[in-house]
Amino acid sequence: QVQLVESGGGLVMAGGSLRLSCASSGRTFSSRAMGWFRQAPRKEREFVAAISGNGGSTYYADSVKGRFTISRDNAKNTVYLQMNSLKPEDTAVYYCAADRGFYTGVSSTDQHSYNYWGQGTQVTVSS
Repeated sequence: QVQLVESGGGLVMAGGSLRLSCASSGRTFSSRAMGWFRQAPRKEREFVAAISGNGGSTYYADSVKGRFTISRDNAKNTVYLQMNSLKPEDTAVYYCAADRGFYTGVSSTDQHSYNYWGQGTQVTVSS
């Protein structure tokens, strides 16, 4: 069983930055790719970023490329999402998720690739 707990959300002005963290329990952290998704009000949950089990490969949604950076520290069982140049359209609840496998790729955008989810953390970007 894997438990994921996100933190770091909050209210920020447009153009500002936030860093989200996701702490994972369990012994399988380094063997799993990890992903971040988000869900805005009245919208479906969408993929944001993913990172492979050893951190050697990353994958991003076009909407966040160049602004967001996903990273992980396997010694701390934690994955991060550094968000810069935030825009009001980035406002959403952000979820981290543990992939069933080690690698990232096109399948990382599919929510069904993930079998564990955190409870989410709210990010609000004001204009």
